[in-house]
Amino acid sequence: MSLIKAAVIQAAPVLFDTPKTLTKLGALTRDAAGQGANLVVFPEAFVGGYPKGLDFGARLGLRSAEGREDFRRYFESAIDVPGAEASRIGEIARDNGVHMVVGVIERDGGTLYCSTLTYAPSGKLLYKHRKLMPTALERLVWGFGDGSTIGVVDTPIGRIGSVICWENYMPLLRAAMYAQGVELYCAPTVDDRDAWLPTMRTIALEGRCFVISACQYFTRGDGPADYAPIQGDDPNTVLIRGGSCIIDPLGNVLVEPDFTGETIKVAEIDRRVITRGKYDLDVVGHYARPDVFQLSVDTRSKSAVTFGGGTRSLPAGDDDEVSQPQEATKCSD
Repeated sequence: MSLIKAAVIQAAPVLFDTPKTLTKLGALTRDAAGQGANLVVFPEAFVGGYPKGLDFGARLGLRSAEGREDFRRYFESAIDVPGAEASRIGEIARDNGVHMVVGVIERDGGTLYCSTLTYAPSGKLLYKHRKLMPTALERLVWGFGDGSTIGVVDTPIGRIGSVICWENYMPLLRAAMYAQGVELYCAPTVDDRDAWLPTMRTIALEGRCFVISACQYFTRGDGPADYAPIQGDDPNTVLIRGGSCIIDPLGNVLVEPDFTGETIKVAEIDRRVITRGKYDLDVVGHYARPDVFQLSVDTRSKSAVTFGGGTRSLPAGDDDEVSQPQEATKCSD
C-alpha cells in the first residue's frame, strides 16, 4: 500500500480518570477514521496521563506523605499490559479499522513505565515499546525500559516504530531504528517547545522516513479539582500546548504545528518518497561507514530476578501475545 493517511491526535486525557480517558480515546479515533486515517497516533502518556507541574513531594533525601499519595493515584491510573484497558484500546482499533500507536503509562509490579502500544486493525496488540530513558523528574516515577522493546513491526501500511519524546535525542537509538527499516517513525511526546519541529525534520531527513509526532494539548482544567500543579489553579492555564506535526522523508512539513487547542490533523503519506530519499542518503546503508563506526544493540530482556537460568514471566493467552520484531524478545509480561 503506497498511499495511506496518517492522523496525529492532539488532545488531553482526563487526568486520573482512565475510564473517561478511554471513552475520549474512542471518540477521537472514530473522528480520525472518519477522515480516512489508516494510522492514528496518540501522544505520550495519553492513557495514564502526564501530570505536568507535580513534584511528587521529592527533595534530596526527603519524600513527603502528600507526594506518596500523588504517586498512588498516578499508579492507579496506569494500565496493565496485557489487561482489560489494553484490550479495550485494541477493540477501539478494531471497531474503526485502523492501525494505532497509543502512549500509555504501563503498570508492571510496583513500577510504572512510559510505553507505547501499537495495534493492528484487527485489534491485535502488535508491539510494545518502553521508554528507555525517562527525563529529569520522570525518573522518579517511571522505570527504565531495556533493549528488548526497541523495534519495528511490519504491517500492510509500512514498517511502524515508535520513539518517545526525548528518546529522540538519543542518536544511537535512532540508528537502531533506522537499521530496522522504520518507515513510519512515530514520536509521541509532551514536548511543546519551538525546537521540537526542527528536531522532527532532522530525524525525517536523517532516517529518510515519515515522522509522525503527536503531542498533548493539556490544560489545568483537564485535571481534577485537587490536582495542584506548580503553574496554579486557573483551569484555563495551558500546561502542554501541542505542536503535533507530520514530516516527509525529504524534510517537508505535511502537518504544521498547531498551538491553539485540541485538534486532529491528517496527512496523505506516499511511501514511494522513502525510496526516493534513500537514493542519496541511507545512513545505515550506502552512506554508512561500518569500517569506521559500528553500533551493538543488546535486545535481551533484563530482569532483576531469574529462575532456572532464564527469565520467568507470567503466561499469556493467545490473544495477549505481543509480536516483537527483529531480534527483540516476545513480550509476555
